[in-house]
Amino acid sequence: MRGNNDDNTPASVALQEGPPKLAPAELRAAQEETLAAPRRAYGLPAKVLFTTFDLLYGKKRTLSKFKVLELVARVPYQAWEQVAYIAITHVYDKTGLARRIAERVRESRHQQDNEQWHLLILEELIAESGKKENKIYFFWIPQAIALVYYAVSWLLFVLKPEESYKLNADFEDHAEHEYMGFVAENPHLETTPYDSDLTTVYGTYASQADLFRQIGHDERVHKLDSIERIEQARFS
Repeated sequence: MRGNNDDNTPASVALQEGPPKLAPAELRAAQEETLAAPRRAYGLPAKVLFTTFDLLYGKKRTLSKFKVLELVARVPYQAWEQVAYIAITHVYDKTGLARRIAERVRESRHQQDNEQWHLLILEELIAESGKKENKIYFFWIPQAIALVYYAVSWLLFVLKPEESYKLNADFEDHAEHEYMGFVAENPHLETTPYDSDLTTVYGTYASQADLFRQIGHDERVHKLDSIERIEQARFS
């Protein structure tokens, strides 16, 4: 079922810049790799966050729980972008450094946009399912969690940026495994079509299984980017 196109987005809109779009066979291989790989050794902040999600929304993987994850997933990139903009105001006279920081801003923006498309896709699928969500649990509480997570990500990035990247790598690793596990638990997704106006910006998929595999792979790419940044955490 095609979603409402409230903004009249033309069909000619180019796909978003971000993680690579994989072919069906590549998506299946990516899922197998994820499910065979151990999870990261999550730090205490990540463990507290994931435990909070399970207590509030249960351990079962659901679209509504994924939506909460995506609401929070954008937050570190927003925090990093803001810190980088502040840094540029202090070093703009050092052109080379300012340009490197500006590149970090661009990367954070693309990652944030990618997570936002995940959120919109999930919101559309939930709406199409007819499920009614409790606004306190699925709007206000996630907003509060996101606010706290933003503050933690921002503060870590200012004081010890490698820890902010580690926390995000933990979060993205968790999301990667959850999406791939969700597909494995729901074989009916293999024959459930995905049709949406959002395909103009996120891509076309033969099934919802491939859609969620792609989202899971996106999370892997974000995780690897954060791991790479741990060693180059500070602007230099």
